Amino acid sequence: MKDWDDRARFAVALSREAGSLAQEYFSGRSSFRVDRKGAQDWVSDADRNVETLIRKRLAEAWPQDGVYGEEHAPTPGTSGFDWVLDPIDGTTNFVNGIPNWTIVIAGVAGGRTQTGVIHDPNMGETFAAQRGAGATLNDAPMQVAAGRALADGTVGVGYSNRVAPGNIVPVVAALLGEGAMFHRNASGALSLAYVAAGRLLGYVEEHMNAWDCLAGQLLIEEAGGRVEEQDADAMIRDGGRVVTGTPEVFDRLIAMADAAWAR
Repeated sequence: MKDWDDRARFAVALSREAGSLAQEYFSGRSSFRVDRKGAQDWVSDADRNVETLIRKRLAEAWPQDGVYGEEHAPTPGTSGFDWVLDPIDGTTNFVNGIPNWTIVIAGVAGGRTQTGVIHDPNMGETFAAQRGAGATLNDAPMQVAAGRALADGTVGVGYSNRVAPGNIVPVVAALLGEGAMFHRNASGALSLAYVAAGRLLGYVEEHMNAWDCLAGQLLIEEAGGRVEEQDADAMIRDGGRVVTGTPEVFDRLIAMADAAWAR
């Protein structure tokens, strides 16, 4: 659909504009306010103001669309198309001067993510996908790392204070037991992008919010990987677990998640 094509291109350009603003804050991070939302859960002036910029641009370009973000109240729409965004995924990294954080923008219609962008300003990398049109890294096609076993690569493992601390232990143990390495960089969105780009074999997390995962899940699907089936509207409302991987390791990661996080 042409409107969705236009939205996908707009999202890429907007992610880069938002990334430039975020980098200005990152360079001067000693001077802005940081508030604690919970244990290891932070929000800064940068998060709030980058989201404000994104919302302003969306309202100007697509005033009938809904907008759901991490730092401000939802804005319901009437068009049937909703934007789901995280102005800075990886705020803990951001406020501590670690350059692993991203701008995340997803577009949802009909209960499915239709477009997704994860922009890493520090590396100058933009991961983008549109449903049915493939996935790209800086406009070049990208693919998951197919054909490799768990023992030949690394799996991202996410954790947040929304779940019990001990719940991550059996997953890490299972990965190590199969000869895999595990990775955590405190930005779930960036880890999902790395799966799509063939850098990680998969990513698992017991609970993620929609703004952290919808874009990355679409990237992985369009790059030839597999993701657990979910309704995007339900994820916006409640969040949920995320299991993704290459075709070769996905079923094994599902089994690990089921064993660790009984439904």
